[in-house]
Amino acid sequence: MPVTSVLKDPETLTLTVHANFPAPVSRLWDAYLDPRQIEKFWGPVEYPATFTRHDGAVGGRSNYYMTSPEGEQFHGYWIWNEVVEHKFFEVTDGFAHSDGSVNEDLPATRTVFSFDPHEEGSKLTITANFDSAEELEQVVAMGMIDGTRSAMSQIEQVLIDLRNYAQTFATEAQLLSDTQVRVSRLIRGTQEQVWHAHHDPELMKRWLLGPDGWQMTECILPKEVGDSYRYWWEPNSGVEGQGFGFAGVCLSSTPRSFESFTEQMIDTDYPATVNETTFTPVQSGTLLSLVITYPDAQTRDMVLATGMIEGMEASYARLESLL
Repeated sequence: MPVTSVLKDPETLTLTVHANFPAPVSRLWDAYLDPRQIEKFWGPVEYPATFTRHDGAVGGRSNYYMTSPEGEQFHGYWIWNEVVEHKFFEVTDGFAHSDGSVNEDLPATRTVFSFDPHEEGSKLTITANFDSAEELEQVVAMGMIDGTRSAMSQIEQVLIDLRNYAQTFATEAQLLSDTQVRVSRLIRGTQEQVWHAHHDPELMKRWLLGPDGWQMTECILPKEVGDSYRYWWEPNSGVEGQGFGFAGVCLSSTPRSFESFTEQMIDTDYPATVNETTFTPVQSGTLLSLVITYPDAQTRDMVLATGMIEGMEASYARLESLL
C-alpha cells in the first residue's frame, strides 16, 4: 500500500495523508493534473470518478462526480488557489449538487497536495484543513479515511501504465456521459505556445484545417468574454465539398489555462454545444482537453460519426509541425 499514515489532529483541525510512490515527482504530478489519469484513482475502488473539468491553474476549477455500484452519483469540486509546479498545489475541496452548485450542507476544506523527492521515488503529503472539529469528525464519519486509502491504492498502476497516458500523442475521445465527450491530445509544445496557437488568427489559418485539401478563409476571434467568434472553411480547387463554418460566443476565459465557448454550425438548425478547453503543462508537452456538451446523445453520436476526431488529429499534427 502506498499510504504510510493517515493522521487526524483535532487540535490543528487537520487530516493528513502520507504516501510514497516508486516514480519521480514529475510523473506523480502529471497523474494529478491530467483528468484522464486522476479519475482512475480519485474515487475509492467501488466509486470511480469522472472529471468534467480540471483546470490545474490558479483561479481554475475542477468538477467531478463519483459513481456508486448502484449508479448513484456524488458530486464534488475544487477551486484552485495556488500552484507551484512539481512542488505543491492548494485547492478548496467541497461537495456539490448534481447541477454543479455548492452543497453548503457539507464542509469544504482547504487542502494542500505537497510533492517531494524520496529516495525510492516520490513522497506525497495531502493535508486537509477544516474550520471546526465538528466538520473534521463529520467527514471522518462519512468514511473519508478508508475512502482515501482505497483511492490511493490505485495510483501505482496509473503511474506504471504510460501506454494510455503520457506516451499517447494521438487525439482520442472518451464518452463522459450521454451528452458529454472529452477529446484529449498531448501536443509537443509549451503551454504558452499552444495557447498562442489558439488565439492568433493567422497562425490558426495555417493549422486548423482538418484533412488536407481545405483552407480556412475566415477566422474572427473574440477579444474578451461575451464577444462572438466565427470560423469558415472552403475546399481547395479540385476538392469536393461545400464551405462551412462555426460561430459562437466566449463564455469564460482564464489566460493560458482554460476557456469555454458556445459553438453552432453556421446556416444550420443544429443545436449549439458548449466547448470547454483546458491547457495543462505536463512533462511531455501540453495536454489539451476539450469537453463538449451536446444537447442529447443522438446529436453527440451523429457528430462523432462525421470523422470529427480524425479531422482534429490532422489539425493537431499540423500544429505540432509548426511548433
